[in-house]
Amino acid sequence: MAAIAGLSLALVAPASAAPTKAAAGATKARKAKVPARSRTKSKAKAVAVVAPPLLLPPQSEPASRMLAWIAAEHDNKGLPYVVIDKPAALLLLFSAKGEFLGQTPVLLGVGIGDDSSPGVGAKNLADIGPAERTTPAGRFVSKFGRAFGHQRVIWVDYANSVALHAVITTHKSEHRVERLQSPTPDDNRISFGCINVGTKFYTGKLTPLFQKKGGVVYILPDTKSLDDVFPRVRLLPYVSAAAAS
Repeated sequence: MAAIAGLSLALVAPASAAPTKAAAGATKARKAKVPARSRTKSKAKAVAVVAPPLLLPPQSEPASRMLAWIAAEHDNKGLPYVVIDKPAALLLLFSAKGEFLGQTPVLLGVGIGDDSSPGVGAKNLADIGPAERTTPAGRFVSKFGRAFGHQRVIWVDYANSVALHAVITTHKSEHRVERLQSPTPDDNRISFGCINVGTKFYTGKLTPLFQKKGGVVYILPDTKSLDDVFPRVRLLPYVSAAAAS
């Protein structure tokens, strides 16, 4: 009887282990059949990195109020936008969603003032006096267009020939690149009214944002108050209070 029992156990034991090996083999087979593309996608999702948003550097009081107003009222109407602080000779760039994308120095009109002289857009450059070479303040819906010599520029105020474009280097005596790189805004007044920015910033950041639908350009004043040029900014405290409640 003992011999028969031992024989029975010997016959039963392999049968109980067989399903375990078969299940392991099936698991390996299933793993082997996972498409290579799926594994690649999983890896791609795992290593995807989202760049942190840029921190907005400290701004002048008028610029801070202007930025707060645009954000509170969504005044850019779903378009990318820039805010140009003329006294500081700085341009701040934002996406259509209001994300801060960078800041860069600008060159501006040599004339101090916030309005364009009547008819200045129809004059030859040689006929425009220094006092007329102003960069006007205000809100401008801007788009790409052709300028003299078939150059593509962002037209800010087409009627008065005010454009935003890469820095001009044809007149070496003006030292425009050096003016952009200087640590203060004291020497950033050199143009006939147009706004010059560094070529790398213009082609790498401004152009991709503005080339499809354009954008909004806000130019802060030199001599006038911010409330005179942008009257609705006076409502900012009430807009902010309403949003908080």
